[in-house]
This record gives sequence, structure tokens and C-alpha cells, in this order.
Amino acid sequence: MSDPRPPSPLSEEDARALLAGARERISEVDEELIRIIGERRDLVLQVSRAKAVLGLPVMDPAREAAVVRKAAEKARELGVDEEMTRDVVWRIMAAARAAQENRPIGWPDPSPDR
Repeated sequence: MSDPRPPSPLSEEDARALLAGARERISEVDEELIRIIGERRDLVLQVSRAKAVLGLPVMDPAREAAVVRKAAEKARELGVDEEMTRDVVWRIMAAARAAQENRPIGWPDPSPDR
């Protein structure tokens, strides 16, 4: 249960310390996000190699939609913006598809309408 009293005002010194600490943690989180995006890209390339051997197409709209739905559900559970999550996941998948198809990222992408 939250405290109904308004938070006590921060001193200027405390505000500067809070700002510095938050910025430092944001940098750490950004680095972790970048690492995770790179790891996901590497996994997608493994999937691409397996699909090539199995004769499967790069694009699997049903699978992509399921991945986005699952991410949105998890975002909702965690109180994170679902639309932003969907957008980020679609963009990551579009970049991964471009890598699988050996075309530049940012190329017009045939992603289904969201």
C-alpha cells in the first residue's frame, strides 16, 4: 500500500545525486539492451541457417505474430507500454529478417500491418 503523504521535497544536492545516479543506470541499461539485441541477432542467424537446410522460408508471419503477441502480454503483466513493446519487437524482427535475407536494414520491409 502506498503512503498517501506527498513525497518530501528533495534538496538541490539530493536532486543532483539522484539525476547522476539515474543517468548512470540508464547508461548501464542501454548497454545491456544493446548486448541483448546483438544476442538476439546471433540467434536469428542460427535460425536462418537451420531454415536454409530445412528448405523453410525466411518469413513466417504466424510465428512473428505469435512472438509479438507474447511480448505484448508480457509487457502488460509487467506494466510496460504494450504498443511501444510491439513496435520495438516488430522493428527487431524486421532487422533480423533483413539480415537473414542479406539485404540492408531499413529496406522496405514486408511486415504485416500492426
